[in-house]
Amino acid sequence: MANPSCSHWWHAPLYLAMSITLAFIAVTTTKQSRSDNALPSGHRLAFNASRALRLHGGFHITATLLQISPELFFSGPESTVFAIQDSAISNLSIPPWAMRQLLRFHATPSALPMEELFKKPPGFCMNTLVDDKNLVITKNDAETGSVMINNVLVSQPDLFLEGRVSVHGVLGPFDMILSPSCGFSNRSSILVSNATDQAVEWRRIVRLLSSNGFVSFAIGLNSVLDGILQECHNLGSVTIFAPPNSGFISSPSPFLDRIVRFHILPQKYTYIELAEAEKSSLRTLVPGYDLKIAGNL
Repeated sequence: MANPSCSHWWHAPLYLAMSITLAFIAVTTTKQSRSDNALPSGHRLAFNASRALRLHGGFHITATLLQISPELFFSGPESTVFAIQDSAISNLSIPPWAMRQLLRFHATPSALPMEELFKKPPGFCMNTLVDDKNLVITKNDAETGSVMINNVLVSQPDLFLEGRVSVHGVLGPFDMILSPSCGFSNRSSILVSNATDQAVEWRRIVRLLSSNGFVSFAIGLNSVLDGILQECHNLGSVTIFAPPNSGFISSPSPFLDRIVRFHILPQKYTYIELAEAEKSSLRTLVPGYDLKIAGNL
């Protein structure tokens, strides 16, 4: 019979590599925090969060880092940490400095418990502790209780809530390189497009609308597209407000054309820009008929 003490000998290189990574992160984070004079005052909260993650299980790596290097995740009085499951971190093959960046990409200097995340629309952008890198809510379904950030499911919401600090568990790491842009949504009724090759771009828009559940509007847009291309051949970017599937697709052709055009803006607007444009009038493809943002989005 195999010696039980040797049955998991192959784990040793993994533990050694992770120990070296944790040591590097702890040392570099402490040095930078001292040099920047930015040590937060929430060490007690970090300790409590670390304890909560250990008690839950599956997040021991993040728990350890919260305890020995809280500065890695905290930059002020508010913080939300998206803890990556240990199994997902163990599968990463990246140098320690990249691991440090990745972990800071999973923290935002805002208090966002699940209750607040459910209030945010798809496309909502969150700052991280990595310069010029944001997290984006790509799915938000309060009915099923699911939220996806950068296309990764928040699998264990509200693992820790205390003061202005929230910790959620996620199935895997967020992709820093292929991160969605602010205003993006894979199910949103707002579609923003920059057109370089107009014919190709419009076909792509029709496909996106159809594949994301806005079949009626996709059919309507496709049926009036020739007229739009003839009259708006210099159109370089658009914002489309796609309504849910309805019976307007059966409307007479002239009326359908006006309905579709009324839902298209000849300019790019991200969700954030629209949210800041309260009570503004936005020009549509129907001359003389503007859309007005009546209140907060």
